[in-house]
Amino acid sequence: MPVLGIISHIKEEFTVIKERDPAIKSPMEVLLYPSFRVMLSYRRAHKLYLKGHFFWARFISQRAARKTGIEIHPGATIGKGFFIDHGSGVIIGETAIVGDNVTLYQGVTLGGTGKETGKRHPTIGDNVMISAGAKIIGSFTVGENSKIGAGSVVIEEVPPNCTVVGVPGRIVKRDNVKMPRSDMDQCHLPDPVKEDINVLQRENAELVNRVLDLEQASPDLSADAQKNKIKLHFAPQNRSKILCSSEDSHFCSAKLKEDYLNGK
Repeated sequence: MPVLGIISHIKEEFTVIKERDPAIKSPMEVLLYPSFRVMLSYRRAHKLYLKGHFFWARFISQRAARKTGIEIHPGATIGKGFFIDHGSGVIIGETAIVGDNVTLYQGVTLGGTGKETGKRHPTIGDNVMISAGAKIIGSFTVGENSKIGAGSVVIEEVPPNCTVVGVPGRIVKRDNVKMPRSDMDQCHLPDPVKEDINVLQRENAELVNRVLDLEQASPDLSADAQKNKIKLHFAPQNRSKILCSSEDSHFCSAKLKEDYLNGK
């Protein structure tokens, strides 16, 4: 690699690391970063790989992996402004394509399914952030300006400007405003499971309130309840569950349904 090319890559790594890691206190600390060391090795190995020197390319990449804990295959294509924070456990496969200004955190895998040939690793668009422990498996595209939540397992295409969380990965937000490079918030991402639980809790509360209103507002229901020994009550230890006991279960369900439909 020409001297000017090395200097250019070093300047780029200094700029990227200082911009994205708030923990850095002095420029010289950049030299200690695994991302800095592995990316210089990757750039050299990638040039050798493109020239057909596969053994020496792999030799350089494997040596860097042993020293940094980051394994980048020399055949992978990585754009400008790439940054790996912390770095340990990151794996990037041979046919992976990574766009500009992409940020990865520790434990991220850009891998293949093991069943494909040719292009078998993901393509990552510009300005994508992939949080700690996320796995992106397969030959599909993650669109630009997207976020992948920590621990997510993504196995299908992600459109641009999306947020993906969960196992398997689920799109929980679309068409975000373009994410600036300084937006590295991994914590305040939507939680689809929590949102579903909240919806169920609201619907359950509405049902409880409706039944209580029926008991209080319908004299006919109260009289029929006494006559047929209907009892509406809450289950022990779980006030969100309503039980209806009667000698005539058909009457119980039919009467409640009738009063509900009549708006009583």
